[in-house]
Amino acid sequence: LGGLSQTDSRDYSLVTASCGFGKDFRKGILKKGMCYGDDACFVARHRSADVLGVADGVGGWRDYGVDPSQFSGTLMRTCERLVKEGRFVPSNPVGILTAGYCELLQNKVPLLGSSTACIVVLDRSSHRLHTANLGDSGFLVVRGGEVVHRSDEQQHYFNTPFQLSIAPPEAEGVVLSDSPEAADSTSFDVQLGDIILTATDGLFDNMPDYMILQELKKLKNSNYESIQQTARSIAEQAHELAYDPTYMSPFAQFACDNGLNVRGGKPDDITVLLSIVAEYTD
Repeated sequence: LGGLSQTDSRDYSLVTASCGFGKDFRKGILKKGMCYGDDACFVARHRSADVLGVADGVGGWRDYGVDPSQFSGTLMRTCERLVKEGRFVPSNPVGILTAGYCELLQNKVPLLGSSTACIVVLDRSSHRLHTANLGDSGFLVVRGGEVVHRSDEQQHYFNTPFQLSIAPPEAEGVVLSDSPEAADSTSFDVQLGDIILTATDGLFDNMPDYMILQELKKLKNSNYESIQQTARSIAEQAHELAYDPTYMSPFAQFACDNGLNVRGGKPDDITVLLSIVAEYTD
């Protein structure tokens, strides 16, 4: 009973800002919907939960005349709609991904491509964060200036992440295709003031944790303007480093660990969703 006084009966919510860059543009140009280059993202609210998602369209499809942003963008818009319609269970983010992907597979409109995906759900009343990550996008949870939770990267082999795919009939079995159920899932409690950074690999391949943490120190409070400013500053720094030929990026480091002689940043689309856990206000 002594512990009961500790329970917080308030509902929590996420205050979230986004920023990003497509690698083809030097400015943060947002295509229709929430798309930066071949990356896509969404932020959706429902009375029971706040849900975020990022997806990174696989660029190799360009060689087949397919726009990689179509798949990632459609997947994220579908997941967003399912959340807004309340067709999800907060404790099961893999279910959101599975339902969204199934809709794409049954889609009457022809759609080809593949993408990674990361879904993060804050259950308002239980104060638990439920996550599903497929591939090499991901999230960090920062508390007291330290990373207390992070997603695991899923790679088949170097620079080839797990991915959801729709291939033309003749290429089925040749194109990499993972099941949404293969996503890495976690659940843990969050506290007021926790910072959640959800992003595509364009961020993590160019900025190590210590640099991200340095930027997060600039967050003054949980108001939207301050979060937006910090999200922009993180995305801009990652974008700059991506084009620095002498910088030893996390991606270059990983390449070297795999026996490749690589230096420099990794030019890529960058999507950053920055959230703070706050008290819920309608």
